[in-house]
Amino acid sequence: MEEPILTVVIPCFNEEEVLPETLVQLKSLLHEMIANKKISPDSRLLFVDDGSKDSTWEMIYKESIEGELVRGLKLARNVGHQNALLAGLFSAKKLSDCVISIDADLQDDIQVIHEFVEKFKNGYDIVYGVRGSRESDRFFKRTTAEGFYKLMKKMGVDLVYNHADFRLMSKRAIEELERYQESNLFLRGIVPLIGFKTTSVYYDRKERMAGDTKYPLKKMLAFALDGITSFSVTPIRFVLLVGCISFLGSLIFGSYFLSLKFYGHTETGWTSLITSIWLIGGLQLIGLGLVGEYIGKIYKETKRRPKYNVDVDLVNLGIPNSYEETHPTFNTIKKKAGSTRNEGYRVDEHIQNSETR
Repeated sequence: MEEPILTVVIPCFNEEEVLPETLVQLKSLLHEMIANKKISPDSRLLFVDDGSKDSTWEMIYKESIEGELVRGLKLARNVGHQNALLAGLFSAKKLSDCVISIDADLQDDIQVIHEFVEKFKNGYDIVYGVRGSRESDRFFKRTTAEGFYKLMKKMGVDLVYNHADFRLMSKRAIEELERYQESNLFLRGIVPLIGFKTTSVYYDRKERMAGDTKYPLKKMLAFALDGITSFSVTPIRFVLLVGCISFLGSLIFGSYFLSLKFYGHTETGWTSLITSIWLIGGLQLIGLGLVGEYIGKIYKETKRRPKYNVDVDLVNLGIPNSYEETHPTFNTIKKKAGSTRNEGYRVDEHIQNSETR
């Protein structure tokens, strides 16, 4: 098998503190792999700027114009980690045999990328990077994360245990991923649905080199809720079950208190009444909120809005003539924005949308 063209996709959001070291380590790794003929010299690093407010994009842009190894994709606004990752995968797919996604903080061990590529050469379309242990996590995060994976499994969702977004995907796997059009993205659940030949590579996760985590508790809880409600109707069924149990319980207690009335043993009291009202009222509000969560997701899906818009595209500089033939308006855009490597060019939204469909 010939050396595959590899693109490493790195979503970035306000990563100016950690990005210099990330660039050094990933560039060194790719140079080493190219020198050892493990990957093609056409392999690249693709940094996706997800609407950063700091100098993240300036650093990416500078690296892009100074060498062939780094490319950048700037989104028009912040769309979230999952959408930014998707933008990078779809852009990289056109010029790659396989694509690896990894976070910019490099807590994931980049040395296992060697093993990723070997697995790809052996015929695997998807290679999952799986944490061997969570000893480096704090007790709260470790407990909640493991509980989340176990809960999802009990709900029937096929997740790879202790796997985040560090994975390799072949070109045809990404092409199949493009067919999944839902707006409520949870890639950890969607990717296993693709099928194809898959395997896992285990590694130990490291501490973050610099900067702050982009997944505080609030985002982690929202992410977990998205995962649960996007892939399982078990919570709705659970609410139905609780409602049925409450109804049966009310019949039993109603019969009991009615019998007391006939025997003259009733006593007036507010505690049981208020407690029952609060209990039933709380269950109703929880049920309504859960149903509303699902309805909200339906509402988002029906709008069919684009998941992201590209502001600046440095991925396709020096693209082949066939692309220009496919998009007649490209030459006009390129002339307006500048066709040299020292200038990026902007891509109209209708071109981006046509590429992502």
